[in-house]
Amino acid sequence: MRRRFALVFDLFKLRIGLVIGFTALAGLAVTPGATLASWRVALLALAVVVSSAAAGAFNQYVERDIDARMARTRARPFVTGRLEASPAWLALIALMCAGSAVVAALATNALAALYTFLGAFVYGVVYTVWLKRRTWLNIVIGGLAGSFAVLAGAAAVAPEHLDAVPLWLAVVLFLWTPPHFWSLAIAYRKDYEAAGVPMLPVVVGDSKAARAILASAVLLVLASIVPAFYGLSWLYLAAAVGGGGCFLVMSAKLVREPCRRTAMANFHASLAQLTLLLTAAIADARLFV
Repeated sequence: MRRRFALVFDLFKLRIGLVIGFTALAGLAVTPGATLASWRVALLALAVVVSSAAAGAFNQYVERDIDARMARTRARPFVTGRLEASPAWLALIALMCAGSAVVAALATNALAALYTFLGAFVYGVVYTVWLKRRTWLNIVIGGLAGSFAVLAGAAAVAPEHLDAVPLWLAVVLFLWTPPHFWSLAIAYRKDYEAAGVPMLPVVVGDSKAARAILASAVLLVLASIVPAFYGLSWLYLAAAVGGGGCFLVMSAKLVREPCRRTAMANFHASLAQLTLLLTAAIADARLFV
């Protein structure tokens, strides 16, 4: 049972999916409007997670050839043969994606459902199929997937108007993805080279990629502070400055020493920064209403 759970968890990339669901809740929490019933909130979060899970499984289905050439991914189930890459999986993935949009529409509204679908579409089709093997801009444009989750949460509360705070949180998610993933790409640059995937460190080298990460982190932290000027309190601002400051410190260390150790440290710092920021945004919206 434990092995089956681990198989499902990894196949559908539920670690990422749960984070995406959390971003949708953050978008919902910071949007002014009528309070939604708990069951509506729960169904929207579930729809976003399932939609993300469908995109994650589709990513592994499409990339099984390059996954086989990367040490980090060669144990994935479509690579090892634990799961057969049959058309039935594509049918299940399409059903999950469509079902999640229907659930989001029934629980909230059509705009939230559209954003839920677009998040999966950007990751599954735009990033995985169209961009990943072609350009180093793959993860830059692919960062829109997380932004759509924030917008789905905001649209659930106020489909007729996009408030400044969820809009800026969507910008934050867009800016967060490149430095987060490029840090991982430095740590696994040889893997991406072997697979022929043009991630930024493969294209320009670790040193230049580290400088791009620092520059991106600066933009990210500046953008993360802006919601404090649109109504969020000192609690959010403290999290934005504190978490952002730690991320900048680790990014600067990565510039000085661009290696696997500092890259992974920066990768984890980016996760901590985002988690702290979203948690503070939700807490701020609930405590200072």
